[in-house]
Amino acid sequence: MNLFEMLLQTTQRNPDQTALIFRDKPISYGQLLGAVSGVAKGFKELGVEKGDRVAILLPNVPQFVMAYYACQALGAIAVPANPLLKPDELRYIYNDAGVKAAVTIPLLADVLRAVKPQVPSLQHMLMVGGEAPDFLPFDALWQQQAPVPTPPEFNPREHPAVFLYTSGTTGFPKGCMLSHRNLIANCESCVPVLEMSPQDKFLTVLPLFHAFAGTVCMHLSIHVGCCSTLLERFSPDGALEAIEKHLCTIFPAVPTMFAAILHFPLPREYDLSSLRVCVSGGAPMPVAVMEAFEKRFNVVILEGDGPTECSPVTAVNPLKGVRKPGSIGLPIPGVEMKIFDDNDKEVPVGDLGEIVVRGENVMLGYYNQPEATAEAMRSGWYHTGDIGKVDEDGYFYIVDRKKDMIIVGGLNVYPREVEEVLHTHPAVAEAAVVGEYDELRGEEPVAYVVLKPGAEATERDIIRYCRQRLANFKVPRRVIFRESLPKSATGKILKRLLRKEVEQEQGAGAG
Repeated sequence: MNLFEMLLQTTQRNPDQTALIFRDKPISYGQLLGAVSGVAKGFKELGVEKGDRVAILLPNVPQFVMAYYACQALGAIAVPANPLLKPDELRYIYNDAGVKAAVTIPLLADVLRAVKPQVPSLQHMLMVGGEAPDFLPFDALWQQQAPVPTPPEFNPREHPAVFLYTSGTTGFPKGCMLSHRNLIANCESCVPVLEMSPQDKFLTVLPLFHAFAGTVCMHLSIHVGCCSTLLERFSPDGALEAIEKHLCTIFPAVPTMFAAILHFPLPREYDLSSLRVCVSGGAPMPVAVMEAFEKRFNVVILEGDGPTECSPVTAVNPLKGVRKPGSIGLPIPGVEMKIFDDNDKEVPVGDLGEIVVRGENVMLGYYNQPEATAEAMRSGWYHTGDIGKVDEDGYFYIVDRKKDMIIVGGLNVYPREVEEVLHTHPAVAEAAVVGEYDELRGEEPVAYVVLKPGAEATERDIIRYCRQRLANFKVPRRVIFRESLPKSATGKILKRLLRKEVEQEQGAGAG
């Protein structure tokens, strides 16, 4: 089965079921299928065929889902990207993918105009919710009547549904090719873990261009036949109000969102009794934040994890059974995980090594990058780049990213361990730890800290607190207070920007 056939089957089961809610307006599965069929007809008339790439540069709006699934109906490949990217960043992605058409909103029209002259493959630009002389009206496509398309023949196991470009923390971003089967297999694995049913309602505030929301909020919702409430932007009170108003049952988010809700001075109490589970992923969840959130809002947070290359979910703490705070849980059905050493040999239980993954959810490879694909897929396992361990019960723990590790006098310091301690300080709302060069010890930890509203703490207070709880070599040498930390569109703290800031400071000091 391919993704479009998945939508078709769900619609045939219950065409009147609400698929999406946007700005309080419901869209049924029957209406969504009709809209997707109209867009597919319009794309086809523009010459979009099997294997062609279509760029989607949109916030969380219904037209994102329409454009994405119209691609699947034609055997074309969706290329979603972060709407906050700059023209140079998009230009690289669009040239690498060879996009034929692009869909965006009026606010981003100038960005696409700046990109188009240097992307020879880009023939058509379409606009959602507006008109411009050099753009085709996207809304006219989904509003037209069109027969339900029949996808061209292709093997769902081998044919890409999407190119998801990784964040590019090292070098240029890589186009991760996920097949129809990769994504559907990941949905099939998530259903029993979350005990999904068509009565569930997602709150989708995570950006749909990201692997987490793309699978868990969009594909999984359609696979099961439940409803997804789309929010264009995150705010603590906006998210809680939407949960209350639309009786959402599942709230997937990243840790910084849970922390923001926890520490934000809410205007009133919200009725969250409809919410049966929260899902955290995308970054490590501080145990202190998890415990405080669960206590305040009386709802379970299941921490899980998975890289884009794995469609992306690999492991989740169980809904029923033992949840282990600080762990990413157990591998989901159909997914194998192990801990390898530098020679790709499995290490004993409890020992640190690299987390590797195998299963139907693992990507086809990186587009146009056979060497990077071969390196990532050594020994038939996808190498995540995460340093972790597995306990005697089979629960996996991420200690840190390989590239984030700080080496102090030959000793490994994993920033997450230090951050966990910082998050337990009563005045700390957010924390991130990076390394800075030290002539004697190689590196030293530096902590960036955001205090809770109205809270006070000095650098000396924070360092003393850490000294009581950490070995001396792990204690931050400096504490830098900030009103906020730089974050990606998904809410992940951008440590590379903090590292760059530290490097620039040191460079200026040396000068």
